[in-house]
Amino acid sequence: MREDGTSKSLGTHEGTDWNDAFQWDAREDCEVRQILDRIADKWSLLVIALLDDRTMRFTELKRLIDGISQRMLTVTLRQLERDGMVRRTVHPVVPPRVDYELTDLGRSLHATVQSLVVWTERHQEDIAEARGRYDKANAEVLVTEAVGGH
Repeated sequence: MREDGTSKSLGTHEGTDWNDAFQWDAREDCEVRQILDRIADKWSLLVIALLDDRTMRFTELKRLIDGISQRMLTVTLRQLERDGMVRRTVHPVVPPRVDYELTDLGRSLHATVQSLVVWTERHQEDIAEARGRYDKANAEVLVTEAVGGH
């Protein structure tokens, strides 16, 4: 335990109310924040959702994820592999075949990702309506900001 009351050990939340996001988010070296930044980005969420209970090739993932570049898919898969969420299998054939699948850890996260997707689908109209109301109420502010005003 350090002088400021935080622990340097990873994976522990002793003495920390895990519901208090400001406690863990404010620490520069916080592993929780780094992991959330990684797994909660849109590309990672889509890869995890697509790999549910199946193995896919890079080209399949690229085709199914609208708007992702080859480089970004490569980076995302490497990061998920490094974090233990995705397993990459290279088959010794010509041309080489590479498959990706969720690990047990990745599958355990999939249920949470799926819940987020279902919630989003269920509430997308509510969010669109809220955005419309906000944009209408703040139209003057948005125009002023767009032209460089304050």
